[in-house]
Amino acid sequence: MSADHAATLKAFTESNHLKHLLLSDFRRQMLPEYGAMVTDEKSPIYRYAKRAYFVIDRQGIVRFAKVQENALDLLKPEEVLTALKGSGA
Repeated sequence: MSADHAATLKAFTESNHLKHLLLSDFRRQMLPEYGAMVTDEKSPIYRYAKRAYFVIDRQGIVRFAKVQENALDLLKPEEVLTALKGSGA
C-alpha cells in the first residue's frame, strides 16, 4: 500500500518488471485503518504515510504487519521473506 498516485505505482511496476500488485491509497482512506499514517494534527508530517510492511493472503487476511514510527527504519529483506514464508500467503 502506498500513498503514491496509481500512475506512479504503475510506472514503478513497469520499470522494475514487478509481477505483484502495488496498491495506492492516494486519498488516504485505508492508511489510517492500518495505523500507517501520521494522524496527529499538530505534527509537521500530518497525513504522511508511515513506513509499513503488510503480508495479506489471498483471502484478504493480514498475516503480518509492522508499522515503523521512523521511516528510516527499514526491515531487512530476510525479515520480510521470513514473514512471507511464515504467513502461508
